[in-house]
Amino acid sequence: MAQDNNQTPKHRDKIEALDNMSLGISIAVAIAIGVGLGLLLKSWTGYTWTLWVGIGYGIAAAILNVQKAYKRAKKDLDKLAEDPKYQYAMKHGYKKDDDE
Repeated sequence: MAQDNNQTPKHRDKIEALDNMSLGISIAVAIAIGVGLGLLLKSWTGYTWTLWVGIGYGIAAAILNVQKAYKRAKKDLDKLAEDPKYQYAMKHGYKKDDDE
């Protein structure tokens, strides 16, 4: 049975949630790999500053992961802003009724 290319996957929202949850894990893993690389370089060279080079690479990789996640989220939100359901709010501004 052929599947239509225009259909969205059944569990797409769950997959996106797991992808967003993995951001924290990827930050920790990037820094851990950087520390491991730095320790390896320190043991090979004997210089302490190479440990900091590895840590720097790990932090840079973590920042890159955050930047990629931000761009992906912004792209998704920009698509949502173009949705006709939200055009009135974009045109006239969103005003929440006060219940006080």
